[in-house]
Amino acid sequence: MTTVVAEPQIRSLLETALPGSRLKGRIQVGTMASGASIDINYVVLKGASEGPCLWVNGQVHGVELNGVLAALDFINEIDPATLSGTVVVTASANPLALDARLKSAPQDDNDLDQNFPGRSDGFITERLAAALFAEAKVCANVLVNMHTNSPAFDGKPYTVYKQHPAGLVSKELLLKFQAAFDPSVSCLMNIAPGQGELLGNISGALDYQLLAIGIPAFMVELGGGSRAEAPYIRQGVVGLKGVATQMGMFAQSGLENQTPAPRVLRHVTRRGHVTFNHGGLFRSERKAGEMVPAGELLGSVMNLHGETIDELTLPIDVIVICIRRDPVVHTGDRFIYVAQSWSEMPLGD
Repeated sequence: MTTVVAEPQIRSLLETALPGSRLKGRIQVGTMASGASIDINYVVLKGASEGPCLWVNGQVHGVELNGVLAALDFINEIDPATLSGTVVVTASANPLALDARLKSAPQDDNDLDQNFPGRSDGFITERLAAALFAEAKVCANVLVNMHTNSPAFDGKPYTVYKQHPAGLVSKELLLKFQAAFDPSVSCLMNIAPGQGELLGNISGALDYQLLAIGIPAFMVELGGGSRAEAPYIRQGVVGLKGVATQMGMFAQSGLENQTPAPRVLRHVTRRGHVTFNHGGLFRSERKAGEMVPAGELLGSVMNLHGETIDELTLPIDVIVICIRRDPVVHTGDRFIYVAQSWSEMPLGD
């Protein structure tokens, strides 16, 4: 069987589109048994004058919705007459997972954000990754990869970035872009096998693979999964406008109600999950964004006899990045995600 690899269609579209155009389309990836098409939808806004391309990927996991809505609100609010360059939005890179309301596509249960740059002849998740990556790598000057926390957790918006050993994109540039989102923390993610806070192929993330070829890219964790949180969606829109402004994409400001980027970031270099030793009903005592001194109560677990069976503390000072909202817990479940080492990082002009 011969695999046919199509030419990137968005780049071709931009070459012929008139200034000030808004275009939409679908990148066809495959078909279902019923014949229904498996596509990645996109919206493109070509500005009135030449300039860079900001690519916003709204979601790679099917339960993470705030980024989808923020990406679409962002492009809908832009007047192309004030835009220098191009905005591309792929609201959902994982339509199979979105339709199923699952983190990953049920057809193969692979994590899309661990499969880039993908394979055009592989599992369907690998094919979705290959189709998106082929388009983004020839168009994007900057890519923002939107996520949220797990549906079981509450968290304030924060940002995550990786560093590729090739060093083609500076940490300083990535942090300046992230500051536009006014994140509760900005976290460096360790991608070394067995060293990071997540299992699996972390180096297969969309942002990391773009960094490998010199395209600035990072993640925004925009609240919690499986729900639409209006303040955080708005915070995402403001952040995207701030990134576009830094890229020189707006001929006129038009950014009313934009929150100024912070002058200092809480820069996290070590973080991790903490798990329950006992199952039961969890009662949280903390909120995302809080700094909790060593030994102070984070929450407790009660059994079905109404007895407190565990009081949860940590031996070091931490910042709460996100904390469990679902009270039904089992041994080994995650209950909190914390910054364990951080510093206050001043930002230059």
